[in-house]
Amino acid sequence: MNRKVAVIGVGPSGITALKNLLDQGIDAVAFDRNQDVGGNWIYSEDESHSSVFETTHIISSKTLSQYEDFTFDEFDPETADYPSHDELRRYFQAYASKFNLYPFIRFGTLVKKCQWIDQKTWEITTEKDGNENVEIFTHLVVANGHHWKPRYPQYPGEFSGDFLHSHQFKKAAPFKDQRVLVIGGGNSACDVAVETSRVSSKTAISWRRGYRIVPKFIFGKPSDKVAEQSKWIPPKIRMFLNSILLRIIIGKNEVYGLRPPTEAFGATHPTINDELLHKIRHGKVKPRLDIKRFEGKKVIFEDGREEEFDTIIACTGYWLSHPFFEKDFIDYSKGPVPLYLKMFHPEFQNLYFIGMFQPLGCIWPGAELQSKLMAQELIGKWKRPSNLEELCQKEVKNPHYNQIDTPRHTITVDYHQFVKDLKKQLPKEYISKKPILNKKETVNNEVE
Repeated sequence: MNRKVAVIGVGPSGITALKNLLDQGIDAVAFDRNQDVGGNWIYSEDESHSSVFETTHIISSKTLSQYEDFTFDEFDPETADYPSHDELRRYFQAYASKFNLYPFIRFGTLVKKCQWIDQKTWEITTEKDGNENVEIFTHLVVANGHHWKPRYPQYPGEFSGDFLHSHQFKKAAPFKDQRVLVIGGGNSACDVAVETSRVSSKTAISWRRGYRIVPKFIFGKPSDKVAEQSKWIPPKIRMFLNSILLRIIIGKNEVYGLRPPTEAFGATHPTINDELLHKIRHGKVKPRLDIKRFEGKKVIFEDGREEEFDTIIACTGYWLSHPFFEKDFIDYSKGPVPLYLKMFHPEFQNLYFIGMFQPLGCIWPGAELQSKLMAQELIGKWKRPSNLEELCQKEVKNPHYNQIDTPRHTITVDYHQFVKDLKKQLPKEYISKKPILNKKETVNNEVE
């Protein structure tokens, strides 16, 4: 079978998907609306591009946030324990250069529609510079990421100040001398609260539930490296032990004026942040409960407190979205995501999802392993199980963590367990560090 594979996106997941397809001599091309690889890690103040903040650093440490085919030591031995967005951008672009991926990527190209025809055919419509193009591919790889379509909260009343989503937040400077309210307790929310507090006249942070704040370093080591030492313990027990360790190190949330967690460790995503608690105890960030309603610039909280703010920044996550699919074809925006190993669809055999999972850790090491498994299947060296639909439902009903029922928690996996499950499917010699030899001269000119 002559295979021609389309890859959507050249962020961290898309580039490893492309690389591992090309590794096996598979004809593949990737599409991306940006002008370089890196996805969200290309910092830009342009709101049309979902990018990191000016001061963003990754929240997992470098040794647990790297491709095995191209490690950080191979890239730059002096890479920080928690690399900045610029270090990561350069890392991803160095990966693309090392493996000769650029000739296989069409930049400035939007994938508008993907029409499944049959198990051997996809009709894909793209747009570049206002011109549409339709091509036929045998397989489709979806690696468009899941941090780009903002999800806004709903509250009674109307707020008359500026109401933003963290998607629009790029740096703290525009909020100088403003009264800022941040909604949310995840990593973005705590980062925005910390950054705005440096310049605002007042910053408050509103939580509707309790979150666990995890420091980046424990005993002088990155916290995920400390946690890694207990990866052999079943997730439920491991999370219980982690909660005890965290309580010993930082104490109870109530000590900081924050509402306490009501769920077990792992039932929500922990927040990795060294500065929030420091800012709270120094009076720079004010903890607040959930919002009851808005009245102009006034915010009424559930405990009756009333305060005025100039700007509200909602750090309330993103929808899982695939706008190039018809809604009646695939829509994972609200319900469960029944995919085997978070990548294989039970019905459409020529469709792969790469990087569409949320580990308690970093995404792209798992995406790299998914990509290798995909390539193994395409060259006939791995065969998907015959009871795939049953396995998909089993994953949905038996997740690694029993998390709360929200759209944010439909694709969570345990980092170490997920990596282990993928490696079980791969040959022993799965690491491939050699640059691709069958380099095309150009792929940026569409095939007639």
